[in-house]
Amino acid sequence: MLPSASFTSLEICAGAGGLALGLESAGFSPVALLDTDEKALATLFANRPEWNLVEEDLKNFDPDRYPETYDVDLLSAGTPRVKSMATINRRDDHPERDLVKAALYLVGVVRPRAVLLENVPGLVNKEEFAEVRSEIEDELAHLGFRLFAAVLNAKDFGVPQNRPHGFFVALREPYAEGFAWPTPPSEPSLHVGGVLYPSMASRGWPHAREWAQQAEIVAPTLVGGSDKRGGPDLGPERAKAVWEKIGINGGTLADELPGPQDGWAWGGERNDLPALTLAQTALLQGFPTDWQIAGRKTRGYRQVGQAVPPPLAAAVGSRIAAALRGSGSGSPQ
Repeated sequence: MLPSASFTSLEICAGAGGLALGLESAGFSPVALLDTDEKALATLFANRPEWNLVEEDLKNFDPDRYPETYDVDLLSAGTPRVKSMATINRRDDHPERDLVKAALYLVGVVRPRAVLLENVPGLVNKEEFAEVRSEIEDELAHLGFRLFAAVLNAKDFGVPQNRPHGFFVALREPYAEGFAWPTPPSEPSLHVGGVLYPSMASRGWPHAREWAQQAEIVAPTLVGGSDKRGGPDLGPERAKAVWEKIGINGGTLADELPGPQDGWAWGGERNDLPALTLAQTALLQGFPTDWQIAGRKTRGYRQVGQAVPPPLAAAVGSRIAAALRGSGSGSPQ
């Protein structure tokens, strides 16, 4: 059951809804969600038809046409991955930086009480991102916010995947006094085998239990979400090698789950191993089982690969909510 919404939010670069879904569980109700990808918007509509979806480029977005976006409690954004300064001179790398600047401009226009920006971990702590990081810090300080930055790993917050994310949280006074980053719960990390066993066994695959018992490992980062990348697979060769050790063919996605006639042998050739379905990659990203991803495998997996894991978003969102309430508690009330 969803909590009663306590706060309003404006989400930009909404994608498949991982960030918005996590924030929803922390008590934020979006007044609008902005994206340009029709498949991502179809995903959002399939799961939350009541949400106000806006198909528009962030750089052309005019809040005057959406007055409900002014003075929201939170502006949240998971903008496309910024490249390091070592590659920023390549022409195709500039749009990512431009979107960060457009997001910061929008902060000054809509005047939220809090801001949440998510991007690559290096944007928080690597020297090659120092120029972009300084732009973020200087602009948010100019707008009257106190900035907090951290790298959090999804595996520490109920996601069976080694997946670090960089976060910037900015709050106006006096709300900034009550903010603290979430701390990982004491429960052990979830593993691939435990999360995927029910789906692996759902069609009668006779090896499901054996596979799950030997797949008690945290998955490598799901990649393959770039718009410039090819078909659906689980990442570069080093990641595929890890997936082989988990007993999964990381070179493709499957159309259906393994069934009674499908074999399996631990340590077998890659093409003899089962592949994950699109729905299973969403489970490894922390989406609930009933969250529908629109589009075929390539477009669907691109949405999954670009998403913020909802449990991680919920953990950060709950601390923002606590700060806005003036409470030291990390849970929505």
